[in-house]
Amino acid sequence: MTDLYIARGPRLAARVLASETVILKADDSGLYVLNEVGTLLWGAADGTTPLATIVERVICPQFDVDEASALQDATEFVRELGSHNILSVSDRPMTGPDTAPPAEEAAR
Repeated sequence: MTDLYIARGPRLAARVLASETVILKADDSGLYVLNEVGTLLWGAADGTTPLATIVERVICPQFDVDEASALQDATEFVRELGSHNILSVSDRPMTGPDTAPPAEEAAR
């Protein structure tokens, strides 16, 4: 499987509330709510860390799930969010002005 890299999309407003993230998309006023797993992926979406590493280091330690299943589910999830421009998904690291800010900044 090819490594995937994820970064938060542009023109979004997001707030973490308890263990969920609420995202408002400026372009179409779309409202998205991410569950606890989605919130962890969102927080780790820095554009430079491979999705497999995020799953291994962030998702698997939090939940009783094997790495292969978690990676498969995470891949489907991030591709779906990518189709809505909530996440940018790439097969190589993303750098530059479109790369997401650190999770601490996004949570403010």
